[in-house]
Amino acid sequence: MLKKYSVRCLVVTLLSFAPTRVVDSFGIIPALKSSPLSSSLFASSVAKADDKKVGLVNFADVPNEITEKNPLHVIIAGAGVGGLALANSLVKNPKMKVTLLEKTDQFKRFGGPIQLASNALEVIKTMDSTIYDEIMKVFTYTGDKENGIKDGIRDEWYAKFDLASPAESRNMAYGGVIERPDLQQIYLDALPDGVVKNGAGVVGYVRNKNGAGVEVQMDSGESVQGDVLIGADGIWSSVRASMRDEPKRGEGSGVSYSGYTVFAGELDYASHDNGQVGYKVYIGPNQYFVITDIGNDRYQWYAFLAKPAGSAALEEYPDGKVPYLGETFTGWSKDIHHILDATKENEVDQRDLYDRPPSVRKTWTDGSVALLGDAVHAMMPNLGQGGCQAIEDAFVIVNELEKCKTRNQLSGAMSKYRGRRLIRSAAVQGLSRFASDIIIRGFDTPAKIEKNENGSIKFGNFNYAGVVTRLLQPILPIFFTVQFNFLFDGWKNEFAVDTKATIGFIVFGGIILLLSAGSLEIGLVIGPLIEGLFGAEGLLLGGGEGVLGTEGVQNVIDAISSGIF
Repeated sequence: MLKKYSVRCLVVTLLSFAPTRVVDSFGIIPALKSSPLSSSLFASSVAKADDKKVGLVNFADVPNEITEKNPLHVIIAGAGVGGLALANSLVKNPKMKVTLLEKTDQFKRFGGPIQLASNALEVIKTMDSTIYDEIMKVFTYTGDKENGIKDGIRDEWYAKFDLASPAESRNMAYGGVIERPDLQQIYLDALPDGVVKNGAGVVGYVRNKNGAGVEVQMDSGESVQGDVLIGADGIWSSVRASMRDEPKRGEGSGVSYSGYTVFAGELDYASHDNGQVGYKVYIGPNQYFVITDIGNDRYQWYAFLAKPAGSAALEEYPDGKVPYLGETFTGWSKDIHHILDATKENEVDQRDLYDRPPSVRKTWTDGSVALLGDAVHAMMPNLGQGGCQAIEDAFVIVNELEKCKTRNQLSGAMSKYRGRRLIRSAAVQGLSRFASDIIIRGFDTPAKIEKNENGSIKFGNFNYAGVVTRLLQPILPIFFTVQFNFLFDGWKNEFAVDTKATIGFIVFGGIILLLSAGSLEIGLVIGPLIEGLFGAEGLLLGGGEGVLGTEGVQNVIDAISSGIF
């Protein structure tokens, strides 16, 4: 599975733009039980109609020009973070009409905290300063605190992330976390009545191939027509399945099991380093543990384990998940056991982690239909960029739609959206998987030479992986500096591939890869790393201090670029 993912990460191609003529009609259409376009057709894994079926749908003519009298009707499938950010921005334009279709019957407080890094906060502030101000009222900063990797066995700092300097040098807010329901409610409160339609799960769509426009079919049997459809309906996207003629789930869906399952807990907790440390990643052989401050004296922890697919549903824990994890992390840091001991069984959840290889060979768009967020670039949570990248998608879609003066420009606008987002999102996907594979399959307890009480020399964990982990210690902060500068610089998605960014990933990512090659299969990481190498754009290193300091990293890259090395 991982090898297949890695091979698919090797190809980065951009599709040419193919604008088409657009006419369309609006409104909710009642279910037609006798029609071949009823819900039974769209419930199948391949929901897009062929040309003959398209002729059965009535698409009324509308003026080509987009005006306040004849506004552009944008339908969004899915009220997640990306869909809500997109809807909130578009409704402010008098030439836009927005319908947000959400499958749940009502919104409930569900889900834990979501990380918003500096790049996402900058996008939100640019899109809507009022929304940004509301977020800041309930936001918990972690980027201004100590963050990094700790030796899970010895409980020593191994490498620290400098998240503050890259943000400060760009006058950007520090990253941090917000409760997902709070973020959702802030966006919902800002939307006018009638925009969101609950109990309206999308099961497929039909394009008018004789002109344009799109009819979106819902699981209720009703349908709605509009000019544009944005599939923001998550990793198991019906819009994507319809667009690509593939199943939503399982073989052929393009969704792959990452190889990892995660246990997560959220609780009230009095940490000894509250206010000083944002998050800590404890590394060791074949697993790792994360503890993060989520504000208001609450903490969240994650335990990442390499397990077969289905373990979350099939494995049983007779004594409970907390005792199981306590045993699994026997001999690890006392901080891990302290927070586990404070966790109640009903505060623990487990899920298998799925992601997608970068969609470089498959389309993101179909005329005026496009995919957003996890529907097209679901990624591992290691960089905390899943929601951030969905927000960047929304920002670029708004940019491109607002440039359109006529409906026959829509297909080209969606192609330009893909062109602007493909490489950057692929890079973040690849780097996220690269981080997972290196931490779990490449890292071990770092080798260490110590003195016993009697003065004799003790060699601790001097196996290959332990030595490599120790050798990587001075390299990782430099790589993190390159990575965070890349993330924080490119949020506008305006630039082509940047040479210095590519060189930075090649040099420091290549060192990590070469040193790690003996402790894990090279195919597990080469594909995701290549996405990190060639998916970099807009990197302008500046500010911050690592082992060399950000200025030092810049000097190294400049020297390599100019041929000194």
